[in-house]
Amino acid sequence: MQSISHTVRDVEGYVVNPEDWNESLALELAAEEGLELTDRYWPILRFMREYWQEHKVAPDVRHVTRQLVDEYGCDKKVAKKRLFELFPYGYVKQACKIAGMQRPRAWSTG
Repeated sequence: MQSISHTVRDVEGYVVNPEDWNESLALELAAEEGLELTDRYWPILRFMREYWQEHKVAPDVRHVTRQLVDEYGCDKKVAKKRLFELFPYGYVKQACKIAGMQRPRAWSTG
């Protein structure tokens, strides 16, 4: 398994090659962000990884919010609130980084 010390990252700490990602690396990246990954995080991170596998781009926050709506049967406002409770410094800053995405270009951090 690839550890954080052996993973190539950019100057902001994003994984350069998303194929290097694994769940152990996610735990280390989360710890750097001051987060402890509980069961509430993994469906989001796994959805992001599946989306990336299919499309070769990071899903934007709309896709993740829609997934939460579908998975939990809540409305979009509740889903987005849940997402930002889990990743308080923003979707791009934390969720994308922990999911092993390259830093998305031209996205807001919200």
